Amino acid sequence: MIREENQSLLLTIARRAIETGLQSPGSHYSPDERQLPAELKKNGATFVTLQVNHRLRGCIGSLEAYRPLTQDVAANAYAAAFSDPRFSPLSMAEFHQLHLSISILTEPHPIEFSDEPDLLRQLQPGKDGLILESGHHRSTFLPSVWETLPDKTLFIEQLKRKAGLPESYWSDQLRVSRYHTESFGCDIKPTDQVAYSHGH
Repeated sequence: MIREENQSLLLTIARRAIETGLQSPGSHYSPDERQLPAELKKNGATFVTLQVNHRLRGCIGSLEAYRPLTQDVAANAYAAAFSDPRFSPLSMAEFHQLHLSISILTEPHPIEFSDEPDLLRQLQPGKDGLILESGHHRSTFLPSVWETLPDKTLFIEQLKRKAGLPESYWSDQLRVSRYHTESFGCDIKPTDQVAYSHGH
């Protein structure tokens, strides 16, 4: 669990990373590690999700913890705003309508299953984030995706599709891991007042 004041710090870092990219295209914001609490200097895996008018506007993240939380958040916030291949780069007008959220991932753990029905039985809707892998195909859905795909079968079908596999695909080589997230977010207002929301 990240303390509330540190959640706010991470949201500020994400916001500054996007602001820096808007004000000076191609420039990357790097937080001053000396000023930050020890909790945020530990390696962590995060996803940064951007929404405008309740619609996805960018989502980029890391599945493995290989750099400090602050650096991971800054890099993923910038990438979500300007490098998500599904969207054009974020504009300043959109920035002032932005809802920004950060998800911190636990370490993924493989799920042991014998067949697809066995896999589906083990899933925990609303709680599990999943990583699906087969050969060079790989995809993930955060736990928040259950809000739009509450049915377990559809969830797995769309996860396969995201990985570039047919929805009916099955193989003995298929691997699925689960992780959980701690999520929190904020709305960016034109007045520069930042309204924070906290969740898990």
